[in-house]
Amino acid sequence: MSRPKTATIAVRTGIESDTQHHAVVPPIYLSTNFGFPAFGEVPKYDYTRSGNPNRGLLEQALSELESGAGAVVTNCGTSALNLWVSAFLGPDDLIIAPHDCYGGTYRLFNTRAQKGDFNVLFVDQSDTQALNLALEQKPKLVLLETPSNPLVRVVDIAQVCEKAHQAGAKVAVDNTFLTPIFQKPLELGADFVIHSTTKYINGHSDVIGGVIITKNEKDSEDLAWWGNCIGATGTPFDSYMTLRGIRTLAARMRVHEDSANHILAYLRSQSLVGKIYHPSLPEHPGHEIAKKQQSGFGSMLSFEFSGSFEQLKYFVGELQLFSLAESLGGVESLICHPASMTHRAMGEEALEKAGVSQQLLRLSVGLEDADDLINDLEQAFNKAKELHR
Repeated sequence: MSRPKTATIAVRTGIESDTQHHAVVPPIYLSTNFGFPAFGEVPKYDYTRSGNPNRGLLEQALSELESGAGAVVTNCGTSALNLWVSAFLGPDDLIIAPHDCYGGTYRLFNTRAQKGDFNVLFVDQSDTQALNLALEQKPKLVLLETPSNPLVRVVDIAQVCEKAHQAGAKVAVDNTFLTPIFQKPLELGADFVIHSTTKYINGHSDVIGGVIITKNEKDSEDLAWWGNCIGATGTPFDSYMTLRGIRTLAARMRVHEDSANHILAYLRSQSLVGKIYHPSLPEHPGHEIAKKQQSGFGSMLSFEFSGSFEQLKYFVGELQLFSLAESLGGVESLICHPASMTHRAMGEEALEKAGVSQQLLRLSVGLEDADDLINDLEQAFNKAKELHR
C-alpha cells in the first residue's frame, strides 16, 4: 500500500492500537508512572514526564504529518521554542529570528539574550540584503515564521534554508498558521518544524500545547532528552485531546480557508478597510512564493482600519460573531488588536520596526457560516461609519 495522504494520517493514527480491550479510539493513560517488568529491565514507559502512550501517539501523528523523523510534544508553543533554543544554543551562539514574529517569541528570545543565555538578531527576513548580512555572522539557528504573525508575511523557505545551511546554521519553521495540510517545511529543506498545537492542530480552543518535529532522529533524541530534563513535555490528557482535534484537521482547514476567501472579497470593497494582508492577494509581496511552497493560503488575515482609532474601537465592540480575544485557529472566529494584545510585550519601538500599527486588526476566521460572518462585519462597519456623522 502506498503512503497514506495527509488527511488519512490525521484520522487513522492510533486507531485500533489498544491491545487490551481492542478499543477503536485509544484510551487516556493518566498514570504518572509505569511498572518495570523485572528488576533491571527498563520498560518503554517508566514516568510520564519522560514518555506516555498518549503523547507518543500524538508525536507519531505530527511527525508523520510533517514528514519528519521524530517529534517532541510540549506543554505550550512557547515551551517548544524554549526547548529548541535550550537544546542547541550556548552563551556564545547566535539565533536569527524574524523582526515581526509573534510577540511571545520576541519576548522569550529577547529576555533570554539579555540574561546572556545566547545572542539574538531580529531581522526583516524578506529583505535579502539584511538577511545575507545576518547570515555572515554565522548563526547556529535560524527561525522562520511564514506566514508571519500578524502581518502574514511570506519568506522563501527553500532559499533561506539553502543560505542558512551554507552558513552552518540549522533552520526551524513555525508552521502554526498553515499546518501540514497547507505547508510542509521539512520537505522544503528545514531542519525543524514548530507548532503551537493550541491553534489549528487542536482546533477547539480548549488545550494548550506545542511540538517540535525534526528532520533527523539524532535531533529528535536530543530534544526528547532536554524535554524530559527541563520538564517541558505535554500531559496525557492534553495529548489525547489534541490527537482528537487532529482527526478533523484536513476538513477544518478547507472550511477555514473557504470562509476567509469570502471575507477577503468582502473586505476589499469596504471604505473603512485600508491595506489587507493575506498571501492569496496578487498584490501581496509574497504571493508568488506562497503559490510555490504552499498548497493553500490559510485563513489568517489582517487589515489596517482606515477610520479613526475611536471608530476602530467602536467597530470591534459592535461585532457579534468575532470574539475579541488572543490566540487563533479555533472553530470560533476571533478578532485581535495585536499592538495592545498579542504583541504588546514587544514595546513601541519594536512594534514600529515590525510594521505593527495601532490601526492593525487581525482576524482568525472560524467555522461559522461565511455569510453570517460577513453580515456581522457589515453591521459593525455601518455602525462605525455612523459614529462621526
